[in-house]
Amino acid sequence: MPSPALHRRQFLRAVGVAGASVGLGASPQTARPGAAVDRVNVGVIGVGGRGAVNLAGVAAVDGVNIVALCDVDEEALAKAAAKFPKAAIEHDFRKLLERKEVEAVVISTPDHTHAPAAALALRQGKHVYVEKPLTHSVYEARVLTELAAQSRCATQMGNQHHSSETYRRAVEWVQAGVIGPVRQVHAWTNRPIWPQGIDRPAETPPVPRHVHWDLWLGPAPERPYHPAYHPFRWRGWWDFGTGALGDMGCHILDPIVWALHLSAPTEVEAESSGLHPETAPKWSVIRWTFPARRLQGRPSPQDQLPPVQLTWYDGGKLPPKDLFEGVKIPGNGSLLIGDKGKLLLPHGGGPLQLLPQAQFAGFQAPAPFLPRSPGHYREWIEACKGGKPAGSHFGYAGPLTEIVLLGNVALRTGRKILWDSAALKALHCPEADRFLRREYRKGWTL
Repeated sequence: MPSPALHRRQFLRAVGVAGASVGLGASPQTARPGAAVDRVNVGVIGVGGRGAVNLAGVAAVDGVNIVALCDVDEEALAKAAAKFPKAAIEHDFRKLLERKEVEAVVISTPDHTHAPAAALALRQGKHVYVEKPLTHSVYEARVLTELAAQSRCATQMGNQHHSSETYRRAVEWVQAGVIGPVRQVHAWTNRPIWPQGIDRPAETPPVPRHVHWDLWLGPAPERPYHPAYHPFRWRGWWDFGTGALGDMGCHILDPIVWALHLSAPTEVEAESSGLHPETAPKWSVIRWTFPARRLQGRPSPQDQLPPVQLTWYDGGKLPPKDLFEGVKIPGNGSLLIGDKGKLLLPHGGGPLQLLPQAQFAGFQAPAPFLPRSPGHYREWIEACKGGKPAGSHFGYAGPLTEIVLLGNVALRTGRKILWDSAALKALHCPEADRFLRREYRKGWTL
């Protein structure tokens, strides 16, 4: 397997593109040139669980025609097909992507098959929506970022809160200087809500008749079926999922990265309940160090943003309670600590809170300045029709996913990662290579 330590030009040749330069938040090329279209023919890959939610959400947008459905689980596929009886049916996403009538695809499979499906779709000129995290590995995220930059396809990652009013207000308050320069951030989740830190099951029960197990495995190493993997519980297994961090990081770290203009970290280190070759740990605490940043087009010293340390907690671990000034800590969220105060941002519900509360009594919120979203699915469909790019297009979502998944690289090596983003290389840590880029099973490609 080639090393992920590729010179940038070598990397671009390896993924089949050239001359791209994409940073976090860079705008992609617009959707295909020509007149705007009224309808978009959509294929949906993965229609059970989160996929059922995404299918319903996309189908509800004006101008969407669901033309094909794909799932390796016959029961999930039958439920979806009953709602869209005119849609073609496939079990192998490669077959769905061969269909000429499919112009755009929604991918809601387990993490390990996100990138193979998305890369194939982009190379075929199809618009792509991928559930978070965008990919299973850092290398895959870089590949999708570059492929999307060179395509004229509309892209969107399914971190749906990126389109929310709460996240926009949080970003606006931070960028307006309400809490001053931010140097420290804490983020946490109440996940995992599935098993982690466990051994591979010894039993080998028969594969259920409704599951196409070899297709479910996709590019992952071959192993016997077990209900410990499918449905839902694949999230904690390294071959298939990305653990609590991968599951929630693209949600919870999104407004932090957005508000603070974060790009690649320089260092990442982790502590956990213990290393396990098969599964993510029962709990983890991960720290990223980001360098000072100067805002593009604003060269004056006062426009330079300070270095930031970002700390993540999961599995029951939380930031020190005294940081919260007596306020209840939500199950999922973040706390941004600035020179002038703190911003508590709950994830999934609850108002923004400025701390200490007494200091911000009578607070007058700054006027909104970010464009508002018509909805996460609608953003993408409008981009497919020739409108402006969606907010979490791959030029933004790819680098965000890299940041998140670098935390897992630090977890799995048990070492501090000194990150060379341009080379896609953890310096002085060769054992990180196999976690940055995985080897695919024979018959599967990126």
